[in-house]
Amino acid sequence: MGTWNSTSVPGFILIGLTDSAETKLVLSVLFLLIYLITVLGNMGMILIIHLDPQLHTPMYFFLTHLSFLDLSYSSVITPKTLQSLLTSTKSISFLGCFTQMFFFIVFVAAECFLLSSMAYDRYVAICSPLHYPIIMSTGLCCALLAGSYLIAFVYCTVVTVSMSRLHFCNSNVIQHFFCDTSPILALSCSDTSEVEIIIFICAGSNIVLSLITISGSYVSILSTILKINSTVGKKKAFSTCASHLLGVTIFYSSTIFTYLKPKTSYSLGRDQVASVFYTIVIPMLNPLIYSLRNQEVKKAALRVLQKT
Repeated sequence: MGTWNSTSVPGFILIGLTDSAETKLVLSVLFLLIYLITVLGNMGMILIIHLDPQLHTPMYFFLTHLSFLDLSYSSVITPKTLQSLLTSTKSISFLGCFTQMFFFIVFVAAECFLLSSMAYDRYVAICSPLHYPIIMSTGLCCALLAGSYLIAFVYCTVVTVSMSRLHFCNSNVIQHFFCDTSPILALSCSDTSEVEIIIFICAGSNIVLSLITISGSYVSILSTILKINSTVGKKKAFSTCASHLLGVTIFYSSTIFTYLKPKTSYSLGRDQVASVFYTIVIPMLNPLIYSLRNQEVKKAALRVLQKT
């Protein structure tokens, strides 16, 4: 079923995570629970920030869109994965496969730049608190957000168009549970060296530029915090950045491990575990990280509940 004699296939077969019926059932229940928490957590975060006027600040403006991106790229992957686990349907059309890959990359790439914008926001808040309202104006926040989406769209378009020109003449079986770049490159019978270079440059520039911005911001933040004489002041400054820094560490460690490596180092088991983590688990963790560690969000949630 997976063998084709032509260079163009009408669709692909997603091999999934396992062939064991018992394991499929366990994973289905687990992923469904995680997805429900993801939807409720991120929608709850968006709703609380929208309804509480005290959270209408640049930091929570960016956090709203972080929740939207987490919810979006989780929804691109998880429902199809659940369908594959719960039914025998493993096929996906060529257009459906590349559409899934396109939107997934757009949302992930946009999140990279959004996390950079959040780091810059924290830098201004701690290093220039008196000028914070002036610097982080509504216009700048909207420009940073629009730039994140625009750059992500351009990057994703270049990657998707270059990959859509590949030939798949030997097999249409994707050794993965969703349409990602590495397993599709591994499946192609074309010379993928040029496409790999394009992906490496796009992904590398995306991640490196974001990390430079984040690292530079936190070096300045750390330098400023160390100059604070008050222990209470230091703790408050650290707590302001702790949630974002934890989210950045989890997100970038998994994406760097997955994308900044050649096709020859692709390993089905290892990459599937990493992919499950950053496509299904991380979108659930972010609202928990930013809400459980944030007293303002907790108080806002109580105010919203009291009003309703």
